[in-house]
Amino acid sequence: MRVGILKEIKSEENRVSMTPTGVEVMVSQGHTLMVQSTAGIGSGFSDDDYRKAGAEIVHAAPEVYARSEMVLHVKEPQESEYPMIRSGQIVFTYFHFAANEGLTRAMIDSNAVCISYETITGSDDTLPLLTPMSEVAGRMAAQEGAKYLECSHAGRGILLGGVPGVLPATVLVIGGGVVGTNAAQMACGLGAKVYLLDLNLERIRHLSEIMPKNCFPVMSSPTILRKLVQEADLVIGAVLVHGAKAPKVVTREMLKTMKKGAVLVDVAIDQGGCFETSRPTTHSDPIFLLDGVVHYCVTNMPGAVPMTSTLALTNATLPFARQLANQGWQQAATDDTGMRNGLNIVNGQVCYAGVADAFELEYVPVEELVRDSSAQ
Repeated sequence: MRVGILKEIKSEENRVSMTPTGVEVMVSQGHTLMVQSTAGIGSGFSDDDYRKAGAEIVHAAPEVYARSEMVLHVKEPQESEYPMIRSGQIVFTYFHFAANEGLTRAMIDSNAVCISYETITGSDDTLPLLTPMSEVAGRMAAQEGAKYLECSHAGRGILLGGVPGVLPATVLVIGGGVVGTNAAQMACGLGAKVYLLDLNLERIRHLSEIMPKNCFPVMSSPTILRKLVQEADLVIGAVLVHGAKAPKVVTREMLKTMKKGAVLVDVAIDQGGCFETSRPTTHSDPIFLLDGVVHYCVTNMPGAVPMTSTLALTNATLPFARQLANQGWQQAATDDTGMRNGLNIVNGQVCYAGVADAFELEYVPVEELVRDSSAQ
């Protein structure tokens, strides 16, 4: 298969969808890899690194799209790329469709095969391609929250871990999944007092066994949430609904009860955000103030640490990229339920329920599209 590795053009996105090592593996299996020039620079990989791995360096994105049967991105295609995407072409990336109606409708119009990293599932119903970036984003959430609590960033001027004789900051993490657990571990490591909320009692029991002593896993409820939001110096939103919009768990009314200079970090912003007052921000302009509360809502948090993120991402995505290249999307989706769950839009039809529900679009079960395509 002819596979294209594109340069990321989203604002301040320095990751790349495949390392030279990944390219070498793909080439060794008989595939043609085209890498857009300078695609790997932000992650520490030169064009020569990719050439040595067996890739052809292509200078412009239109040529990569025109010659590739499958293209890989890290972030969703940007508007300037929409006209380049061809009917039947596989586009394999983080799409987060449910938070972006314009992108969804553009991909419907393109008739491409859109496979989302974030909805592919593992054999144990995990999200293997979302997990590594969730780990990065969770750890960064505590790190960024600590920074923006400094008074130079309009924060309360609190050191997350305190010092002897002075109480540490109180951190509230909403959601006990991969993001939330990593955020809580980092905040605990810095010495904060951490409350970790979740709705699953079995998960709460598990977290109570594995988390540090300064972490307090608590069963979430509206009453508990309202109380802890008022106490918190830092609130990290880590709520995820697979492939659908994130629920708004912190309302505008709750915001008014928070301490002035407290910080909100919304890790769910790629899926629309889990705070009612969130709006997307960038690494160059990461925060805004509302009711005296600092909001950090950067949509591509792992892009700030691209060397770590790119290596972690390739470790996770490479087996699936190989499977698609070796088998084609129809056979891969037929053989592998997890891959089938990654199909969101195929040949102009929405086949992921969370995306269809988000914009009241017609939903076609993915099994029908796989069967119809295989029969052609």
